[in-house]
Amino acid sequence: MSALPTAQMQKSPAESYLHVLHALILRDMRTRFGASIWGYAVVVLWPCVHVFMLIAIYTFQKLAAPLGDSRPLFFATGAVPVLVFQYISREVMKSVIMNRPLTYYPQVKLFDLVFSRILVEIVTGFLALLVVTSVLIAIGTNPVPADPLTAVCGYVAAIVLGIGVGTINVAIIGFFPGWMIGYALFSIIMYVSSGVMFLPSYMPDKIYYWMKFNPALQCAEWVRSAYYPYAGIHVDYLYVIMFGLTAASIGLFLVKHVVSKIQG
Repeated sequence: MSALPTAQMQKSPAESYLHVLHALILRDMRTRFGASIWGYAVVVLWPCVHVFMLIAIYTFQKLAAPLGDSRPLFFATGAVPVLVFQYISREVMKSVIMNRPLTYYPQVKLFDLVFSRILVEIVTGFLALLVVTSVLIAIGTNPVPADPLTAVCGYVAAIVLGIGVGTINVAIIGFFPGWMIGYALFSIIMYVSSGVMFLPSYMPDKIYYWMKFNPALQCAEWVRSAYYPYAGIHVDYLYVIMFGLTAASIGLFLVKHVVSKIQG
């Protein structure tokens, strides 16, 4: 990053910004698990291992899938969107903590750290989805949904939700740095109640009503409804989208007013 000032003297503002963004993206990819492409491969495979551990546990215990005939497909359709949401919302927060010294460069703003990590996490999530899909095909499971458009929209909703909650987290750690640990604990609660390992709609109505306030659960059901249209899964699409967009708006507003505190 020390070469940025000299390099940017000969660049237009747009080129300078893209240069900064490119440098931040490469830094994020190289510093997560070592300065090599294999280190980034670990980042991509980490959520995949999570999904396949669930599949292995239920397979060895010979437990039937709560819906459909395929355990791998059931768990993948629930776990992938929830993990995409959780990784984006968490890693955006971590990027600010890890890269805070870079904001002492006049070319690097807090929003640049947030935006670059969002792009990295979107690409990482897409690559992880490709890996999971490839493995499902290899083990003889058809990963093509009955309604592809609904599945894609569900994954996009998980990304929007992750961005929204992630920006809120960035604002919170500007005041309470310990929130990183608090959010980790909160994420466990959200994950357990998101329906990755069970079908929430089979719960009693009174419990299911309150569970649906968890937007991560709605994302999982959104994607699953594309694979199991006969299950009668009802998703509040407007709630998920508005939750993500509202959280992003509030988060960006708060970040703007805590920049000096974070950079100080």
